[in-house]
Amino acid sequence: MATIRELARLCGVSSATVSRVFNNPEVVNAQTRELILSTAARIGYLPNESARTLATKRSHMVGLIWDTDHRRPGWRHPFFQEILIGLKTALSERGYHLLMLATSEDGTPDSFLRAVRRHNLDGVVFIDNGRADPSLQPLAESEVPCVSLDRPVQGPWTTYVTSDNVGGAREAVRHLHATGRRTIATITGPARTRPGAERLRGYLEELAALGLAHRPELVVEGDFYLSSGHAAMRALLELEEPPDAVFAAGDEMAVGALRAVTEAGLKVPEDIALVGFDDIELAALVPPGLTTLAQDKAGFGTAAAAAVITMINGGVTPLPRILPTSLVVRGSTG
Repeated sequence: MATIRELARLCGVSSATVSRVFNNPEVVNAQTRELILSTAARIGYLPNESARTLATKRSHMVGLIWDTDHRRPGWRHPFFQEILIGLKTALSERGYHLLMLATSEDGTPDSFLRAVRRHNLDGVVFIDNGRADPSLQPLAESEVPCVSLDRPVQGPWTTYVTSDNVGGAREAVRHLHATGRRTIATITGPARTRPGAERLRGYLEELAALGLAHRPELVVEGDFYLSSGHAAMRALLELEEPPDAVFAAGDEMAVGALRAVTEAGLKVPEDIALVGFDDIELAALVPPGLTTLAQDKAGFGTAAAAAVITMINGGVTPLPRILPTSLVVRGSTG
């Protein structure tokens, strides 16, 4: 591996000048900087990142905390996969790496904070897992910049990014009503999660706005995954007065519901119309095509990256971002 001395010799400069190019490039003239960078690329020189971190007190790494626990394979959910891609891409474009932090097993309240300090992370991004984790609060109350996805956190350097869950749910119910449906059920996400609670709220608010009666038996809780949507739809079909439309608070649940309708010998949308939420890739592939509320998945990652980097660089704490949703109409509503 090429050394800094070899690079300096080839460029006719001192090792200190090479070091400045990689740590404080603005103090080196453009011609010299270009010569050193091009030569470094040619000979395969890589700067010593450990020394660079010590010199700048920056690791250029952002931690990701997302504990879905062993019972729920959250990492495979297509919605979150797209968010992670957007986050990683946005951070990489700004010169930062993403480090995933495993769940601490020691059970101490400051376990995540100690992990962040041990790795000298510049900032942290949380993804809401729906459970109150006491390890997150000491981190949020520290000097470490923190951005949460879908869950507000309280602290001096904290903000969050979420979607317009209430507005999206209201638009889903409004769309179903516009197609002539009057008995509209919902399969919710977990009530302990912000998206689950807000999408239920939007459903109830729009029912009231349209003058439709709220029937508690038409509200069935799911968990954002296929199997819960399937089970919830079967329960709704067993009612004495089953619904003629269902708003599922997540696309995977809507796909599970679609399978249950088909298994019962019914048709979508002729017998039951369906609307989901997320606009995952599968939504466009299942027959007859799932009408859904699209979230700005790449926007989640971009907004989170921009917010955490702003705080890392000493800017003001950004205000929370609420990203808009958009209705994508496909065959499941006719």
